[in-house]
Amino acid sequence: MISSMTWAQVDEEEHNCLSCEEMSTSAKSDNEEGNEEDAEQQDDDSDSDVDADIARAHGPNTTTEKRRAQNDIMRAFAANISANLTQKEVDEAAAKTATEEQLSIRDILAKQETTVRITNPRDYQTELFQRAKDENVIAVLDTGSGKTHIATLLLRHVLDDELENRATGDMHKIAFFLVDSVNLVFQQANVLRCGLDQNVEGICGSMGASLWSKTTWRNHFDKNMVIVCTAEVLAQCMMHNFISMAQINLLIFDEAHHAKNNHPYARIMKDYYAHELDIAKRPRIFGMTASPVDVKGLSSDHIREAASALEKLLHAKITTTAESTLASNSISRPVEEVATYEPPKDQYESPLHLRIKAKFGDVPAFKKLFLASERHGKELGRWASDMYWSFAFADEQSAKLQRREEMMHNKVEQDNVQLWDAKLERLKEAAEFVQQFDFGTCTLTIEDVSSKVQKLQFWLNSYYERSDEARCIVFVEKRQTARLLQLIFSHIGGPNLRCGVLVGVNNRANEHNISLRNQILTVTKFRRGELNCLFATSVAEEGLDIPQCNLVVRFDLYRTMIAYVQSRGRARHRNSKYLHMLEDGNNDHKAVLLSVLSDEQVMRNFCKGLPQDRLINGFDNDVTALGDKLFPSFITRSGAKLTCRSGLSILHHYVATLPGPDRQTMLQPTYVINPETNYDPLNPQRRGYVCEVILPPYSPITSIIGDVQGKKVIAKCSAAFKLCLDLYHKGHLDDNLLPTTLKRLPAGRNALLALSQKKKGMYPMLIKPEFWKHERGTTPPCLYLTIVDVDAGLDRPHQPLGLLTRNPFPQLPKFPIYLTDGRPSNIISRSSATPLSVPAKMLEVLTGFTLRIYKDIYNKEYENDVQKMSYWVVPILANKISSFSSVTALSQILDMDQIRKVYYEPVWKWTPDTKPEDLIDQYFVDPMNGGRRYYSDRLAPHLKPQDPVPKNIPRQNHKFLSSILDYTDSKWAKSRNISKWNQSQPVLEVEKIPFRRNHLARVEEKEKGELAHLKLYICPEPLHISNLATPFVVMCYVLPAIIHRFESYLIALDACKVLDLNVSLALALEALTKDSDTSDEHGEEKINFKSGMGPNYERLEFLGDCFLKMATSISVFVQKPDENEFEFHVRRMEMLCNKNLLETAVGKKQVVSADGTERDLQLYSYIRTDSFSRRTWYPDGLKLLKGKGMKKSEDDWLKLTHNLGDKSIADVCEAFIGAAFQEHYNGGQWNPTDWDEAVKAVKLFANSPDHTMSRWSDYYAAYQKPKYQVANATAAMLEMARKVEAKHPYHFKYPRLLRSAFAHSSYPYIYENIPNYQRLEFLGDSLLDMAFIMHLYYKYPDKDPQWLTEHKTPMVSNKFLGAVCVKLGWHIHIKQNDPSVGSQIRDYVMEAEEAEREAGGAVDYWVSISEPPKCLADVIEAYAAAIFVDAEFDFSVVHHFFTLHLKPFFQDMTLASYEGFASNHPTTRLSKILSISFGCSDWRMGARETDTLIPGKGKAIAAMVVIHGKVHFYSLGQSGRYARVRASHAALEKLEGIPPFEFRNRYACDCVDQGSGGEAQSQEAVMKAKEEQIREALGPSV
Repeated sequence: MISSMTWAQVDEEEHNCLSCEEMSTSAKSDNEEGNEEDAEQQDDDSDSDVDADIARAHGPNTTTEKRRAQNDIMRAFAANISANLTQKEVDEAAAKTATEEQLSIRDILAKQETTVRITNPRDYQTELFQRAKDENVIAVLDTGSGKTHIATLLLRHVLDDELENRATGDMHKIAFFLVDSVNLVFQQANVLRCGLDQNVEGICGSMGASLWSKTTWRNHFDKNMVIVCTAEVLAQCMMHNFISMAQINLLIFDEAHHAKNNHPYARIMKDYYAHELDIAKRPRIFGMTASPVDVKGLSSDHIREAASALEKLLHAKITTTAESTLASNSISRPVEEVATYEPPKDQYESPLHLRIKAKFGDVPAFKKLFLASERHGKELGRWASDMYWSFAFADEQSAKLQRREEMMHNKVEQDNVQLWDAKLERLKEAAEFVQQFDFGTCTLTIEDVSSKVQKLQFWLNSYYERSDEARCIVFVEKRQTARLLQLIFSHIGGPNLRCGVLVGVNNRANEHNISLRNQILTVTKFRRGELNCLFATSVAEEGLDIPQCNLVVRFDLYRTMIAYVQSRGRARHRNSKYLHMLEDGNNDHKAVLLSVLSDEQVMRNFCKGLPQDRLINGFDNDVTALGDKLFPSFITRSGAKLTCRSGLSILHHYVATLPGPDRQTMLQPTYVINPETNYDPLNPQRRGYVCEVILPPYSPITSIIGDVQGKKVIAKCSAAFKLCLDLYHKGHLDDNLLPTTLKRLPAGRNALLALSQKKKGMYPMLIKPEFWKHERGTTPPCLYLTIVDVDAGLDRPHQPLGLLTRNPFPQLPKFPIYLTDGRPSNIISRSSATPLSVPAKMLEVLTGFTLRIYKDIYNKEYENDVQKMSYWVVPILANKISSFSSVTALSQILDMDQIRKVYYEPVWKWTPDTKPEDLIDQYFVDPMNGGRRYYSDRLAPHLKPQDPVPKNIPRQNHKFLSSILDYTDSKWAKSRNISKWNQSQPVLEVEKIPFRRNHLARVEEKEKGELAHLKLYICPEPLHISNLATPFVVMCYVLPAIIHRFESYLIALDACKVLDLNVSLALALEALTKDSDTSDEHGEEKINFKSGMGPNYERLEFLGDCFLKMATSISVFVQKPDENEFEFHVRRMEMLCNKNLLETAVGKKQVVSADGTERDLQLYSYIRTDSFSRRTWYPDGLKLLKGKGMKKSEDDWLKLTHNLGDKSIADVCEAFIGAAFQEHYNGGQWNPTDWDEAVKAVKLFANSPDHTMSRWSDYYAAYQKPKYQVANATAAMLEMARKVEAKHPYHFKYPRLLRSAFAHSSYPYIYENIPNYQRLEFLGDSLLDMAFIMHLYYKYPDKDPQWLTEHKTPMVSNKFLGAVCVKLGWHIHIKQNDPSVGSQIRDYVMEAEEAEREAGGAVDYWVSISEPPKCLADVIEAYAAAIFVDAEFDFSVVHHFFTLHLKPFFQDMTLASYEGFASNHPTTRLSKILSISFGCSDWRMGARETDTLIPGKGKAIAAMVVIHGKVHFYSLGQSGRYARVRASHAALEKLEGIPPFEFRNRYACDCVDQGSGGEAQSQEAVMKAKEEQIREALGPSV
């Protein structure tokens, strides 16, 4: 009896399956919920008489009470789990000093099964495959344990050999995969097409008469290398001599136990195989079965005789696995239960049945119908019995002619025709009688259905009451039973149950016929979820590829042990159940169950009793018998001893500690043993074994090959010993032979996290460029002119200005300034490299003119010192600009009249003699107030100086407002005397010049008020009238913004010189610009945003980050060819991590120049974090004599610091790489030299010996072709290259490189001496990233990095690349040795191809299908790397691949499926399951911070899932975000697939769906509560 089966009523069953250990909740922590909890906290200790109030006590009822209780539970749990884990950490830390003996006690003796558990689920399959290569084998394995995978491996091997033989001119041969039923032909053909890269054809006898033509078969043989067919087809083919046994290289018998008596399997072997006398011409035989013999109560002797007969017939040896091997490999087995139902009533005949019997009981043709009706009435109930008559007569119409002909055949006399006519009339009368009957609707009452159906409904309802996600198969014996049950449950099954019928192909009378095509469609719908429950006959037991089921029900019991084992094999879901339905008190039913259980055990005992050489992995038990003295050993520095024997357990422990992607999976090494390898070169006849051990792909070392040994067990130990030694020497095992992985991995793999985004520091910030300092302190004999103008004018007419500098001014990019109305107008500068002589007197005049500008316009008075001038500001004659290039003297282009006038007479004042027209279009300066400057527009003759100030004139900052004249005078009260002013002077309408200086930014809201009231009225006498021309003054008012941006460009130029990078000033400044406190946090709201700084570094950083990843990937790939992907990742991360970039940028790591000198970049000083400042744009070097800030030193203005985040500095490094990239590459045709500057930038900032390349060509120059790449390719490799080239037009010079791109990590190196694709996938990932990002970056120049990142996500996703792999048909070329991978590929391929067919040309069909196996995406990335390497690092081949196969999917990035692609989250799925599928409202996910006592560990975050007052799932991490994800995964692992009733039993859930039947308002409240739960579960947005 199996231990998991229970003989009890199902509704009395209880479960208690938790993911967390029972833990004390007495510990408390403080301040977890902040003010909310403080307000809710109550002091229970204050009530000393709590028992007196017990009648009023209750559990938490309200939402607030529940949250308070949940908070307490999570707080206590977090404190307690933290304490437990802390102690565990302390124990682990202490264990670092353990001796080898202590290690053995803890890791070996405490787990007695260690030597067995080393076995990986792939090991027994691999060894069976190895054995099948050399001898004929009948593989006896449980359903679901991968027999077809072994057959696929064997076929792949045979086909590779066949290609080699054909290449040498041998006769062409073909392989046959034989099945026992037509429906399996197409299924197995589809399976093989996904696993083989040669043509596979499925053939069955119903394909027509042309099948029996030699020409047809010749075409099949020419086009295909594998034929899948029924055995009868091959038998007929050989009978007609279309093919001989010598033309077959492999015969595979599916369900080989059928080979007996006159079965086609047996006929093929007896009539054709045995008659081929030349044994060398006979094909290899491989049989597959779950049981070689159907026991049926036979004795052991009879079983041995039957098994021996099977072996003799198939000329093969039965081979199976040791029982411990399957047990240790966790072959998924369902929980088995018995559901008993009440015996049926004595009365089996329904009223309709009795009425039909009374009227037509004398018709002989109805005899079987009456018996069937009674049987259905007994098993299914009254309604099914009645419905059967409807079926019978509907089918009878189609079978009438057949029966009539049968009667005519039996006629003897002509007179019998009248008798037949009379009978025929009775048939018609009966059909009409039934068709007029109203069958009604089936109900769940005992009057309509039997107790057996009611019991089935109870179980199905348990799974489907709230959700439609479960999958169920109900096995019945009769085809009509299946159809009747489907009809019954269409009435009583509920809204979530979608039933279908799956029966065999049969055309017998009175039975519903389902075509083979419909059968396949039914399975397809079941796979897609369109159907979720199948009522099936035995056709679903054997071989059909049906998805994993949560529930398998034996409505009708099995007849044989094989039927039992095969139907049980359909329940493969991790939380599945297998239900035996037995009639209560029926001893026959119980006997059938006990019989199959007994027969299964007998068969297992038979297999267990096979000779040792027939058992796979039986040699494992010999490990302890090995003597250490005969084999090498190694002693570490601390004295720990590594031996050939202990290597197995040490390696097992090491792998178990690897921080893999799924901590729920038991990680194990894989051992692949190659038999019959030459053992002793001195004795060629002596043979042996060599073993390759393969570790998970994220291990720092993934595989190694041991030495050749005489026994398998020794070969296995040799490989483990060799790998342990390698791990030790590379630092992955410490001196105690314990893993260092846990403490080493975070430093390397999480280097990105070593730099906090929030950590900041104060750094010096450059305000003035070096340019101004060159030759300052001298009197220049000549100057260089730069003309500055605007292309769209200003708010008033303007005059161009010029800058005179001591050295040639660099040509600067244009940039916009913004006018009052928001219009942009670009600043255009033109610089001359021609020196223009400046006589001393002219220099004096120019200096005085420039200083007057500062005084009159900016209210700053500087000392007049020619030697300290940085630049001179002068007016330009607009009509002379066109001849700028021919200017030889400053007087030819400067407005010298204005300059001299201002120099000799800077200002003048109004007098009574002043002509009124001379006051128009003048620049008025208030000598007493630097903030009052005016442009005069016209006279205001309607106003007098004594008139009151008009109402619309702004009063701000004006104390004296009695009259216009009073308003004009800005003197303070003590010196005021407006009576001294001429009372008859005119009044002018003027425009007040606003305080706005930052013309680099658009007008801000706070400035709009002032700009709306610029019209004023003034009197001229109290003011100075400047001789600066008004158009020139207009230009001078934007001069501060121009100088600020010029200086920013010049500082960017300084940075480029320090970095030695050839980057345009526009891109250099963009790379240096950080315009908010969150520039480095894409998607966040801008904090302290500074307008007017121009483009920030975000887009360039996005581009540079991608190029940095690609460049460092290439460099480690070429410089470290022998390292694995893990070490590649670590080396790359150490270069591109923010910590490394920061240390280089701030000078912590010196940069070595070409001449060998070291330099400090100090990049932080060049970063621009401040927008325009009114204080810092003024020229440095001059002493301020008068004006605001006069008392401050120059250092106060110029020696400033800024608060920079560490990550911001690192981001600027990446932005510079992006700038170097964009500067020399515009997105067109690729040229390797275009990327030289970007490579140079990567070398600078990576600052690592792992990246020494200065130009693109250096990468290939550093690449040394590995031996595997240049070795001769086999015929199979050349054939594969030909087929891949047919899909993508690239011809490989090195086909072995292509083969490596398709070799999965499970594919042993020793098979073809080719490494798996992990190294290439590592490189290809970065290459495709670059192609995707280039496409987005150049196609969408205005999109921000957040948008680019979100829309890059679907492009680089495994989901998309996996779909591309299937679309190209490349999944068939993947070489893998993992059955789970093979089945995942098949399932995904079927779904993807169906989705594409139904999409009607829509390119986003892949978004809605399941996640593909990662290997499909890996292959696409590895292929991209393979063509890149084969083409000598020519990126254009990658871009061409992208253009042909990837880009067409993303022509329209606005598709809704792409817009929301990145929003999927496991916690959302968990929320849906709990709230909707299970209807639970008392659950919550939360996170709490916990402490740990281990030094350096800091704090951890515990994410917990509380269900009904108890923490059931949790995860610890440094980030609450990722801890929540892991906790969600842990919960999903246990919850997905279980029915609601089981959830309620396990987790004590008594929630009632509050939304059903209530008021709309309450429903809305429930939905809001559930939405709040989901939002809280997801945690804070990131």
